Amino acid sequence: MSRTLILLGLTLVVIGLLWRWIGPLRLGRLPGDIVVEHQNFTLYIPIATGLLISIVLTLILWLANR
Repeated sequence: MSRTLILLGLTLVVIGLLWRWIGPLRLGRLPGDIVVEHQNFTLYIPIATGLLISIVLTLILWLANR
């Protein structure tokens, strides 16, 4: 359990350090994310981004537990 948490923490640190180069990839605005814009508010529901992150984290954790 502690090994998994350490790997997850290191992964988040690496993503944070690489965010300058990851940001222009527009990861948060994939086709399938719902964006509703009105005059006074914007509603953003990241369905495709959430699925992609879930798949990547599942693969990382699966490989870490092997």
